[in-house]
Amino acid sequence: MKVKRGLTTLSVLLTLFTGETLMAIEEAKYSVVQKDGQFEIRDYESYLLAEIDIEGSMEGASSMAFRPLFNYISGANRSQSKVAMTSPVSQEMANQKIKMTTPVSQEQNQGSWAISFMMPDHFTLETIPVPEDKRVRIREVPGRRVATIRYSGFWDEKGYSRHKTKLESWIAAQGLEPAGPAIWARFNAPYTPWFLRRNEVQIPVVSKLPRMGSNELELDSPAPGNK
Repeated sequence: MKVKRGLTTLSVLLTLFTGETLMAIEEAKYSVVQKDGQFEIRDYESYLLAEIDIEGSMEGASSMAFRPLFNYISGANRSQSKVAMTSPVSQEMANQKIKMTTPVSQEQNQGSWAISFMMPDHFTLETIPVPEDKRVRIREVPGRRVATIRYSGFWDEKGYSRHKTKLESWIAAQGLEPAGPAIWARFNAPYTPWFLRRNEVQIPVVSKLPRMGSNELELDSPAPGNK
């Protein structure tokens, strides 16, 4: 089982907003439990998100969320600190999120999307800069087991929906039970050619597979990531 340890070498160009190039984008840490072609089951370690809810279409919400999230990591916070860019940029239905360790109100209207940037793993809830924009919140995602499907292509709802259906069918065939809503994860800069992009649909699952580093079976909760 291969352990993913962090730095994905991406060249993220944000010229449209800043004219700066960011290198060595940090990625959430995870261990691969099972691999089946384009499908994987992963054990993720806990991590922090900077997140905002946006009402609108799936594709339009992502564009609208970028500016306030990017402003936050660029210094629009109480300590005026810059926060390193990470990947992926994630998106999920805001009114379907499962309860996380940091309580967040789930009283959004239908069609509202939660867009998030993953935060560097050296931060904790106590040390991460506090956003100045009250629409941006910090949320801790606990370690959990996630089923994923990876694909290349355009950032559109059609591709997301097609691969989400494939992943849901694969999860059912594996005898797994979803433990949360689907997440749309994008790992590349907008200028990356569509055929080179890494896109994923991710669904948290409850699994009877052995936990990483344990001989016990996981029966009723997602496995925590290995620290």
